[in-house]
Amino acid sequence: MNLLLAAAAVPLAAWLLYKARLRLQLSRAKHRSLRGHSRISRRLARLVPYYSYDEQQFFASDGADDAIVEQRRRGFRELAERLAAKAPKSIATTEQAAGGVSDLKFTGAYRVPFQYRAYATRHLGSAAFASETSGVRIRDLDGNWSYDLSGSYGVNLLGYDFYKRNITSAVTAADQLGPVLGPYHPVVADNVQRLKAISGLDEVSFHMSGTEAVMQAVRLARYHTRRSQAVLFCGAYHGWWDGVQPGVGNQRSVGDIYTLADMSERTLKVLDSRRDIACVLVNPLQALHPNAGASSDAMLIASDRSANFDKDAYADWLKKLRAVCTKRGIVLIFDEVFVGFRLGLGGAQAYFDVAADMVTYGKTLGGGLPVGALTGRRELMRRYREDRPTDICFARGTFNSHPYVMTAMNGFLEYAMREIGAAEAEDAVWNARREDLNNALSAAGLPVQAHNMSSVWMLTYTRPGRYNWMLQYYLRAEGLALSWVGTGRFIFSHNYSDEDFAAVRQRIVDAAERMRADGWWNGDPGLSNRGIRRQVLKEMLAVRFGRRPSAIIGPLSPAPEARGEA
Repeated sequence: MNLLLAAAAVPLAAWLLYKARLRLQLSRAKHRSLRGHSRISRRLARLVPYYSYDEQQFFASDGADDAIVEQRRRGFRELAERLAAKAPKSIATTEQAAGGVSDLKFTGAYRVPFQYRAYATRHLGSAAFASETSGVRIRDLDGNWSYDLSGSYGVNLLGYDFYKRNITSAVTAADQLGPVLGPYHPVVADNVQRLKAISGLDEVSFHMSGTEAVMQAVRLARYHTRRSQAVLFCGAYHGWWDGVQPGVGNQRSVGDIYTLADMSERTLKVLDSRRDIACVLVNPLQALHPNAGASSDAMLIASDRSANFDKDAYADWLKKLRAVCTKRGIVLIFDEVFVGFRLGLGGAQAYFDVAADMVTYGKTLGGGLPVGALTGRRELMRRYREDRPTDICFARGTFNSHPYVMTAMNGFLEYAMREIGAAEAEDAVWNARREDLNNALSAAGLPVQAHNMSSVWMLTYTRPGRYNWMLQYYLRAEGLALSWVGTGRFIFSHNYSDEDFAAVRQRIVDAAERMRADGWWNGDPGLSNRGIRRQVLKEMLAVRFGRRPSAIIGPLSPAPEARGEA
């Protein structure tokens, strides 16, 4: 009996050691930041307490002396008056609508770090309504024209004038059939052929958003590989479906996602050794800031936002990824919902010279209307098994292939295949513009630098500070329209002329100079990014455990609920 137990123990011990080795390998392949540890980050997010700086703390949170604090007060008051006088109707309409539009409540609350939120939003009004577009500019309800840097979340690639014309033509083309669902409009067949040619893949399915296209891609990958796990890279965004959002923002416990480090040899080892990985999703935009999330000024508590776009290095990484996925039968999915067509007609596949097994599209593909599309290899796109008739991969959608969307898509694809070429020419234009802006900022001695991947930009800050998020308000005051994430993402349309960009460049420099003149970058000279993070952590712990933080001035204001204001 003992011999039998001993004999059984040997393979069991070997199996346990094998599993332990895989688990250790998986843990080592995660990025060291909290973003790389989704479960831990979600748990910690629930523990962070709300607190609000009072007026004195708002202006002196970086240890600035009294003279600088007074300089900031004057500048803040002038900025608030300037914004309020400029767009009273737009601001009032936004405030009124926010009472019933949950999305406005959310975006309004997450424009700045939460400690500054109450005071900033009380005095610095923001507008979320517009009445007209022309060229590269957008007009608010008060008649103010601003240069658009929001890019309609990536939809606006070709310029609003193109999309307005395209939608008008699409409505005319689809009017005879009307909003019939089920039967396809004849233009669908042409769209399929064009997308196959662009992607180099065999089949297409249509959806109503990029998020839905990603859902379908992951579902099909799992169906055909008979494996459970999908791999995402640290910081990458693939839509708001909780199946690909394992970290903060998702209330569901996700056990079928591995979040691994981008551009890591340890990640390649995990992919090469595990048998449970169905697919790997790549958002090519991560090449701009590997292992970092989408930049938002709400997270800009210090000056440690970074960017490091190296096209050759990322292309080399994707080639290694392609090789291991091919070797292990893992489906490689390029999520081109955001960057598709910004990187040339062939997208990231052509840009980095790497072929994917599936590619998702969305945003601009709809020619101005909501859309999602998935292209893939024939054997991966099939939703049923010939030899197992009840084993299916179900995916439908009422508005998939909507006639008006399909005709708008066709107008976009016709134009794109005629006018959009390889990315090198566009890269040269946008890289030169970035250098032009950075030279102007450096010449003026301003602690701001721009980074880009083609026409997708972000700003970083070269001097440790706590008030970099204020720049978004100065930019708006100068006539630049930003999305709610502020200076973390500028999305230019490709109809920007050199004259248009020169105007934007001057406004960015002017805004930064005004911000400097108001003292926001003149804090304690001994300030460091690490020191700022430590101070904020001390504040959080003090509030969490009911103690007054000694590092800041006066009592902290409690959460609105605690004051009875909820």
